[in-house]
Amino acid sequence: MLRRLEEYGKTVEITGFRNIHIKDGKSLSQALTGMLPRDCEVQFFDAALVATWEHLYFAVLNAVMNLKGTRGISKSIAVESVLYASAQRQIQKAIDFIGLKPDSENAAVVVICENGESVKAGLEAVTKLVGAQPDESVLEMSKVKVARIRKDFDITNAELYAARTRGVSAEQAIVDSVVERVALLSTRL
Repeated sequence: MLRRLEEYGKTVEITGFRNIHIKDGKSLSQALTGMLPRDCEVQFFDAALVATWEHLYFAVLNAVMNLKGTRGISKSIAVESVLYASAQRQIQKAIDFIGLKPDSENAAVVVICENGESVKAGLEAVTKLVGAQPDESVLEMSKVKVARIRKDFDITNAELYAARTRGVSAEQAIVDSVVERVALLSTRL
């Protein structure tokens, strides 16, 4: 899922990888050093906690807006994205919550660059490093994923009921609840 954030001069690719076996996201990110174009940042997430591409898109968008306004906790869009995606204020808590873990089966990844050509080169570097082809289907919701996201993001029955009264599906209600948490983080920073 390629998106251009025109007013911020950024292009974002959001995708995933299935059946990867990586110790942790930090070592993966370190291995990418020198492989990426200079204008690129990459962040990995445990896809089991990603509520569709929308979740990561709004996390990146909020991160970019926050850093442009100099309110960010870090100086990196990738690190700010983890904070927003996890709805956590502390970097280590955010990484522990939504970052790759030794038992993560599927990874979600965002590649953030200044232009589409750099994004393409960045995604090629990630693909080469993980040894698998991108698979956006890991971003989709499933019954197992809905249950885990609902539990881990502490989404209440009342929230789901309110969302459902607007006529959205149960899965979309979960996505909307997570995206709301992403957006609300900036009020707590």
